[in-house]
Amino acid sequence: MAVRLRTVDELAPPPGYSHVAVATGGTMVFTAGAVPLDAGGNLVGDGDALAQAERVIDNLLIQLEAGGARPADVAKTTVYVAGGDYGIQSAVWQVVRSSAIGSAPSTLVGVPTLGYRGQLVEIEAIALLD
Repeated sequence: MAVRLRTVDELAPPPGYSHVAVATGGTMVFTAGAVPLDAGGNLVGDGDALAQAERVIDNLLIQLEAGGARPADVAKTTVYVAGGDYGIQSAVWQVVRSSAIGSAPSTLVGVPTLGYRGQLVEIEAIALLD
């Protein structure tokens, strides 16, 4: 399978991600939302959205690997950030953008709360395999 990332000239340039991913053939891998918990179920980065974003990405990469996917196979991500602080959302986005999955098309969503007490970040992904 091939995933080709594209940016559309007729649209404003996206900040670090692609407008479109085109995938052909293969198997799809869907992850649950990766959360900022360690293997023991403890919250990592209490009150620190950037630390949580880094842990979430690490956990997401583990999930993708369990499904047989690599970062280059990711066709789409959705990033959820709790609270309405645009500065925090932007900072989390910079962590995602600089990660191994940062060039895939993505949607950043601000939400009031997430599933675990103290959780500030969650990311889900869709990947495509050969």
